[in-house]
Amino acid sequence: MTVTSFDPNAPVTLTAAALRHFEKALQREQRQLVRLSIEKNGCSGYGYVLALADTAEAGDTLVAASDSVTLAIAADAVDILRGTEIDMVTEGVNRVIKYNNPNVAAECGCGESFSVK
Repeated sequence: MTVTSFDPNAPVTLTAAALRHFEKALQREQRQLVRLSIEKNGCSGYGYVLALADTAEAGDTLVAASDSVTLAIAADAVDILRGTEIDMVTEGVNRVIKYNNPNVAAECGCGESFSVK
């Protein structure tokens, strides 16, 4: 595992809204970190997988997003997610997590999967 401090050049960053969301979720669920990975799915290739966890997995890159939020990025996802900003946005009456990933070349129509450049 690799540990880094908050850095705007980190593989993944969180907006203030996403930080607040994850701070509350980690506290409510009594978990230690947010783990981000990808999996092959959908019609475009990859899907994002977010989970609250107590420990990182072997090979994960750890990013200290704040004093209370640590993000663990799966080893096989770091290059695909590099430069991604995670945001929590309100769309109508729903709050959803948005991934602003500069590596995405295309997304499927339903928004569940993406392909990379």
